[in-house]
Amino acid sequence: MESETSTPDDTLADFTKRAITLEGEEKNVYVAGTGPAVIIMPEMPGISPDVLRFARWVRDSGFTVYVPSLFGVDGAYPTLELGTTVPRKACVSKEFRAFAGGGTSPIATWLRALARLAHGESGGPGVGAVGMCFTGNFALTMTLEPAVIAPVINHPSLPLDDPAGLELSPEDATAIAERFERDDLRALAFRFDNDKWCTGQRFAAYTQLLGDRFDGRVLSGDCANPTPPPFFAEIVETPHSVVTAHLVDEEGHPTIKARDEILAYLHHRLDTAA
Repeated sequence: MESETSTPDDTLADFTKRAITLEGEEKNVYVAGTGPAVIIMPEMPGISPDVLRFARWVRDSGFTVYVPSLFGVDGAYPTLELGTTVPRKACVSKEFRAFAGGGTSPIATWLRALARLAHGESGGPGVGAVGMCFTGNFALTMTLEPAVIAPVINHPSLPLDDPAGLELSPEDATAIAERFERDDLRALAFRFDNDKWCTGQRFAAYTQLLGDRFDGRVLSGDCANPTPPPFFAEIVETPHSVVTAHLVDEEGHPTIKARDEILAYLHHRLDTAA
């Protein structure tokens, strides 16, 4: 097993930490960069160094990134300890609906308000939203906010107990499908082919909801980083996090190509001249 202390925590020194109150709830949000806004939501067990590496790539590509703290310890390396305590707390939190039948997570309302704020501050034609793992589907539910025009759904894991389910109320599902048609939206999504947390059944459910407006791309699990942090190696167990923990930072690697496809999609949707 990989050492729990093999990688240091990230200090987030190049981000501005802001306490933002929306919908009566205050949360810390880390902001950096210039250009149209992209909200990057953390994956379990929190805003890890790998999540921040991806956020910096998005920032350096010409966007203002907003990284909200939704759970876990900000900047912490994903240890086994965090990987057992943080998900348990999130699964019983009133903000999240981790299991089938729960409908849309209430946190989506706060995230939509953050998108409105970010659009007002950063300008441009709209806002991008990148969800990962536990927050993967939130990128889709955020499209009920008109400012959100570029959703990226990375390896969505909710609901945890239904591989063919979507973390959506029936009413929200209908409204989202209608908005995609009305405003000509498309969602970009990624998963590994042998991911037990985000299966082909889940991508099929997105396709049933959105048709060809859902662009689900599947990578071979054989190309995933074989030595991810302890949480991913011991608890997640299978290839899962395409552009974070299981990314291989080598030119031409399939996971780097996925990262570049996300950046190209965000530019296509959010650049003023697009």
